[in-house]
Amino acid sequence: MKSLFSFAAFILISAAVIPSNAYAQEASGGSMLGGFMPLILIFVFFYLFLLRPQQKKAKEHQNLLNALKKDDKVITAGGIYATVVNVKQNTVEIKISDGVNVIVSKPSISTVITKDDEDAVKVPEIVK
Repeated sequence: MKSLFSFAAFILISAAVIPSNAYAQEASGGSMLGGFMPLILIFVFFYLFLLRPQQKKAKEHQNLLNALKKDDKVITAGGIYATVVNVKQNTVEIKISDGVNVIVSKPSISTVITKDDEDAVKVPEIVK
């Protein structure tokens, strides 16, 4: 990833530093590709380093939400540790404490706690 970033930066800097024959091309009616090359390179750079990782992360989160099931331990976007009681199409009923169930929207679930995470993170006893 770092080498790809270095290569993209090299290409952008090279396109900016190398003298162009813009005036000669304009007079002779040359191609417009040379003028648009920096814009094309910037678009490719933004797609590879900003848009694509963001889309990948959103897809992973959607897969996490679709895989929710009863008795999963979750953390909501507000930082509440809870256990899933019931999963519906757009909502999830979670148990925060004994006798305290809350219905939240699916996108507000940020993380599912696995067994490995339980060992690494101090999970409150209520959720266990």
